[in-house]
This record gives sequence, C-alpha cells and structure tokens, in this order.
Amino acid sequence: MATSPCRPISLFLILFWGSTILFLSSSAELQRFPHPAKSDGSLSILAVGDWGRRGTYNQTQVAYQMGRIGEELDIDFVISVGDNFYESGLTGVNDIAFIESFTNIYTAKSLQKQWYSVLGNHDYRGNAVAQLDPVLQILDSRWLCMRSFMVDAEFAQFFFVDTTPFVEKYWTHPKDNHYDWREVAPREEYIKGVLKDLNSALRESLATWKIVIGHHTIRSVSEHGDTIELVKLLLPMLKAYGVDLYINGHDHCLEHISSTDSPIQFLTSGGGSKAWRGIFTPTTEKLQFFHDGQGFISLRLTKTDAEIVFYDVFGRLLQRWNMNKLLHTFM
Repeated sequence: MATSPCRPISLFLILFWGSTILFLSSSAELQRFPHPAKSDGSLSILAVGDWGRRGTYNQTQVAYQMGRIGEELDIDFVISVGDNFYESGLTGVNDIAFIESFTNIYTAKSLQKQWYSVLGNHDYRGNAVAQLDPVLQILDSRWLCMRSFMVDAEFAQFFFVDTTPFVEKYWTHPKDNHYDWREVAPREEYIKGVLKDLNSALRESLATWKIVIGHHTIRSVSEHGDTIELVKLLLPMLKAYGVDLYINGHDHCLEHISSTDSPIQFLTSGGGSKAWRGIFTPTTEKLQFFHDGQGFISLRLTKTDAEIVFYDVFGRLLQRWNMNKLLHTFM
C-alpha cells in the first residue's frame, strides 16, 4: 500500500492530534497549520472538488492533468473543496474507497504533497467522522481533513469552513439520505461556534491574501445556484474583513464570479469527476467565466500578485485571471 513521501508523522503525534480534535473544534480559535512559502516568496496550489469516484467519470484523467500542471508549477499543496468520496462518504477508516478513490488515483510525483480537505454534503451521508480520523494519515500521509481550520502560509492565510451544517434542508428534508451529525448537532449552536471562530480568525489576520474555502457555493450559475444560508450568514463576514477569494465545489463545473459590491472573487472548482451539462441560471453578480465540464484550478500567489488559472479535463488553459494588491487591479 503506497504512502506519500510527505513529512513523516509519528504515531505519537497522530494519537495526540486525534485526542485533541474535540477540544480544538470547540475552542474559540481555529486550529492552525503552518505551511511556509517557497524560498522565492511564492506559493502555488491546486484546488479540486467533487472527485471521489474510484477513477470513473474521468477522475483519473483530471488527476493526470493535475499531476502535469502540478509539476510545472512546483505546487506546495492541494486543496480539496469537499465531496471527497461518492456517493455516501466513507463507511469507516477501513473503507477501501479511501485507497481506490484517493491514494491510487492521485499518484503523480507532484501531487505527493499535503492535501487540505473539507467535508461536503456527500461526505456527511456516510461516516463523516472517519474522514477526520488521523488513522487515515497512517494509510496516506498526504491526507488532512477537519471540519474548520486554518492554513497559515505567511503572506496568505486559508480559512477552511464546514459549510454542510449551514444548509437547513439537509436537517429538515433529508429525503432518503442519512446525515452524520455526530459532533455537530444541535445545528444552531454549531453554526454559531463556526461563525465565532471564523470571525476571530479573520479579525486577527494580517495576511495580504485572505482566502476562504468551503464546499458549498455562495454564488453560482449552475445547478445548485447560490446557497442562501451562506449568503445570509457567511458572506457579510467575508466582505467585512476584506476576503479576496472564496473557493468552493458542490456545483460540478468551473466558475469565476466577481462580487458587484466587494473585491471578493467566487471560484467554483467542482469538476474533479462527474460533471453536469446544460444547466445555467444567470446571476446578478458579474460572471467572468463558466465551464460546464470537468477540470480544476491553480493558484499562484506572491506578496503582491495572484494568478488564478482554470484547466479542463485535457489540461487546456481555459481562463487566466490576475490580481495585483499594489495596483488594486484585476486583469
């Protein structure tokens, strides 16, 4: 069974981290993971979501292209924006789907870096706690999944938010799906805690770039559209603290939407495997780019510049977007 050549994680540290998850998740501060930038002062990342289908629906092809682009960019880490394992998450830490949908698919040398992951709604349909279990890091040391946490990359900070509990219909109208609300219920109390922790982290952040990651859309022109709970509860906070990017999955496509009343750019990277076709609903926000198909995003950051690139399933560059902090321009 292959494991990645990431920094070794001792069994002691794994057990210690696992024993403190419950305490940290309920504290007033998000757990932080430092991830230094390169010596040249840059940071390169790939972001992908909605992928875990044992290689089917072109997941393997997307993974191959991620490996190729990852090598070109010399990426520092990968962001997974949720719905990591279909259709219903993992059954437990011994579920072979973890190996068949993750370890055996993202095999390129360039992808043997840390993966920072959040849970999606499909992950909550299975054993959500299993994906958070540090035992999975023994199986593949790249894997790190928590409900909400921070990655501190010097001039850039990444705030990962557990968005599934925000969506009321999963609680009131679950249809035939079971949701694993262990460590989450009651909903109102949990959401209040998440927002409090995020508010504190964003308020204290001195980072040049503030990037928030969640599974669910805030703005989208595809099937799911805007997530009204996030528009109401999360978006005002992002605007208030000058967040630059919100990156999500959930809609199985690639999108870039600019806010009309703030600098926030909404990026959807939900094309890791199965994609939807022919679904488009106009938005009142400014649509910069929409690709109703599979693919992923790259992000390269320095202290002054950000470059966002969208790639399709064949690795073709679909859109390039540049931001400059000094000039306050978007190109």
